[in-house]
Amino acid sequence: MANKKESTRNCILGTASRLFQCQGYHGTGLKQIIEESGAPKGSIYYHFPDGKEEIALEAIELMKQHVLQAAKMDLSGKGSAVEGFVHHIEKVSFLFDSEQKTTGLPIGLIASETAESNPKLREACNSAFSNWQSLYAEVLVGFGFNENKAADLGVTINALIEGGCILSMTNGSGEPLRSIAKQIPFLLMNEE
Repeated sequence: MANKKESTRNCILGTASRLFQCQGYHGTGLKQIIEESGAPKGSIYYHFPDGKEEIALEAIELMKQHVLQAAKMDLSGKGSAVEGFVHHIEKVSFLFDSEQKTTGLPIGLIASETAESNPKLREACNSAFSNWQSLYAEVLVGFGFNENKAADLGVTINALIEGGCILSMTNGSGEPLRSIAKQIPFLLMNEE
C-alpha cells in the first residue's frame, strides 16, 4: 500500500512541478493538478495537508535537486570550465527543442511571481538559486578561478541560464540558450 501512496504523491508532485514551470504558481490551480495527475480528489490534502503552497515548496525542492544533479553530471570530467559550461548550457537548450520543453528546468517563473507575495516560496527559490550558483562557483574554483571571481561568475552564469530559459520558452526553441553558450568562452576568457 505504501508504494501506491508514494506513487500517487509523486504523480501529484510531478504534475504540479510541470504546471508551475509552464503556467506559474498563480496560474495553476489545485483542480487542474488533480485533473492532470489523475489522482483522487482527496489525495491532494492527504499528501499535502497545507495545500498548494506545500506542493509548490516541494516542487521547488524537486526542481532544485534535479538541476543540481544534471549540472554536476554535465560539468564533471571536462577539460576546462569553458567546455563544461558550454556543454551544460547546450544540454539545457536541447530540452526546449523537445516535447517535454520545461520539465525539470529552472524556476524563474515561479520565483518572479511569488518573490514579493510569498516569503516561504521566495526563500525556497532563493535557496535553489544559491545552491546552483555555489555549484557553478565550486566548479570554477576547481579550474583555478579565485573564489571571489568564481562566486560572481556563478551568479552571472545562473542568471544567463535562467534568462535563457525564459527566452527559449518564448522563442519555442533552445536557440537563445545556444547563443548564450557561444558567449561562455568570452565570459571565462583568460581566467583558467
